[in-house]
Amino acid sequence: MLISIAQWLQAWSPENLGFLRVIQYLTFRAVMAAMTALLIGLAFGPWVIRRLAELKIGQPVREYGVQTHLIKRGTPTMGGVLILIGVGVSTLLWFDWSNRFVWIVLLVTFGFGTIGWIDDWRKVVKKNPEGMPSGEKYFWQSVIGLIAALYLAFSVSETTNLRVVELFLRWVQSGFSNDLPPKADLMLPFFKTVSYPLGVFGFIGLTYLVIVGASNAVNLTDGLDGLAIMPVVMVGSALGVFAYVVGSSVYSRYLLFPHIPGAGELLIFCAAMAGAGLAFLWFNAHPAQVFMGDVGALALGGALGTIAVITRQEIVLAIMGGVFVMEALSVMIQVSWFKYTKRKYGEGRRILLMAPLHHHFEKSGWTETQVVIRFWIITMLLCLIGLASLKLR
Repeated sequence: MLISIAQWLQAWSPENLGFLRVIQYLTFRAVMAAMTALLIGLAFGPWVIRRLAELKIGQPVREYGVQTHLIKRGTPTMGGVLILIGVGVSTLLWFDWSNRFVWIVLLVTFGFGTIGWIDDWRKVVKKNPEGMPSGEKYFWQSVIGLIAALYLAFSVSETTNLRVVELFLRWVQSGFSNDLPPKADLMLPFFKTVSYPLGVFGFIGLTYLVIVGASNAVNLTDGLDGLAIMPVVMVGSALGVFAYVVGSSVYSRYLLFPHIPGAGELLIFCAAMAGAGLAFLWFNAHPAQVFMGDVGALALGGALGTIAVITRQEIVLAIMGGVFVMEALSVMIQVSWFKYTKRKYGEGRRILLMAPLHHHFEKSGWTETQVVIRFWIITMLLCLIGLASLKLR
């Protein structure tokens, strides 16, 4: 929005307001978006926490879980709204409203956030321990994920929404021909020319899995004070670098990445997410004053997945978000093994002391802060590996 206002003001008085040209620079707007989101979060954080406490939106704690967590019972949850406020306001202020990629990321983010809000609200306000039934939750996640996947299948290779519609209609008229341009292929990091054609249906399937999978993986990770938000900040910031590269015709050609016009504007969203995440961490650091809840975790995970698809870095997302991947796998393995052994031996058995993985380490004797900081360090190392793929190709 501000970029349009600045352009109008420059046209009205170019001699006196020429300094507003700085707003046209993507890197300047990214810095300002991060600062804006950070200040919004820090300014409104205490008010949001008070409102959540007044509404008695307190975190329920399982009796059979880690006993040291019982003191957290009643801590305000659904604090993810603070992140969404910061991200939404800051992004709308600083990004180019004509950019279609930022709009689709905002749609996914706030769509998944709405699902998380309803789930949290039913749990802590309506006192329904089930919240939103898993089938209903996955249904709405799938609806949003498939809509985004269908749009992105034709948008990564086109420059306008009109061209996206034309390409979609041509695909339907051709009898659902399964071809897509090379820039829509699955890229293998650390290799210059290795990529795998996906076709339309393959692209849609992979995109759906990445968006919905990333959303649920971040949600499963959000179990300790500050555990999920800092990896989100680091991975999101790294994806912002990839967005800047693939959105630039110069850098993408030099680094042998597909050029995706308009993708660079996602740097604004990533910067806003980083700023809002750091502001939330101010209140979520141990001992937490507020918890993220599904409203924040589902939204942020969906955003990371969508950005990774647009920048064609799905595998790099899995590398940099290795903590999220391991958390999700730990739950899948634990549940599968328990069901298998119960069916075979009549008694369910566990591989881990407790799932998700962070609780296993707590049960093993690590303190909460040890688990959190060590997972942060691991994420930092994985992000550096992911960023190394920019040049090591």
